[in-house]
Amino acid sequence: MNLRDIDVFNAIMITRGAGAAAALLDTSQPAISRSLAKLEAELGFRLFDRIRGRLVPTREGELFHTEVKANLVGLDRLKLRAAQIKEVGTGTVRVASLSALGHGLAPRAIAAFSRRHPHVRISYQVRTSNIVRDLVASGSFDIGLAADEVDTSGVLHSIFNTPRAVCVMPKNHRLARKATITPADLADEAFLALSPEDTVRLAMDKILAAHGVRPRILIETPYGLTIAILAAKGLGIGLVNPSVIADRMIGGIAARPFEPAVHFRALLLRPPDGINSTLITDFIAELYVARNALSSEP
Repeated sequence: MNLRDIDVFNAIMITRGAGAAAALLDTSQPAISRSLAKLEAELGFRLFDRIRGRLVPTREGELFHTEVKANLVGLDRLKLRAAQIKEVGTGTVRVASLSALGHGLAPRAIAAFSRRHPHVRISYQVRTSNIVRDLVASGSFDIGLAADEVDTSGVLHSIFNTPRAVCVMPKNHRLARKATITPADLADEAFLALSPEDTVRLAMDKILAAHGVRPRILIETPYGLTIAILAAKGLGIGLVNPSVIADRMIGGIAARPFEPAVHFRALLLRPPDGINSTLITDFIAELYVARNALSSEP
């Protein structure tokens, strides 16, 4: 048996005639007759009696049609599900982000995406870059944003953004009056530093050493958001990714560019199979929209 013959049988049962079934399936009446004869031969019993040119279902035909209808319902569900997958992917997008982009940039993308796809579930986690990488490499998550120091083996990766670091400080800090912060400005300042292994921290240490400056490191933390919050509480000055202070999430701080420029670098990670559904493609597009919007803001 093949599905085409089953479709022909079902069409005859619905329309009660070979000619009407041919019109329904957009084929010829002889093709309908051949398909029906083939199906009956394979089944080993008659599905219809031919009475005065009409096809009248036999008892066996009625019983067989009951089973066909049940199975066609399943096929219709498969067709519907296939259409849904083609339309919007699997119905869930799983995203993980490092903290620097996880509280400003990524939420912008999530909000824009959800407005376009209100019935799609989003699983979202803010984790360290190494964990983000592992979640994506294992296939547990579809999209990852991670710092460039992560191991990129086992994942597809591309540079996502390279924003210039800014110095954050209390709004009433003496350096808030300056348009740009230089290494000399940080001498003996209470400094809120990123973790020693952070690539921006390493670049910053080299710059300060080259200028003979030794800031007074008060706190070390892997999270720029923590630095911004502590700066707002008056504890000192620190270097952060501008995304962590997007949308004025933290009040009471001033942000100034640091000279010479130091750049963060984030990677967009994808699982090794690299399969994109419409949903994944749309979400990644929203990430880039959010990135471009933030980079154009003062």
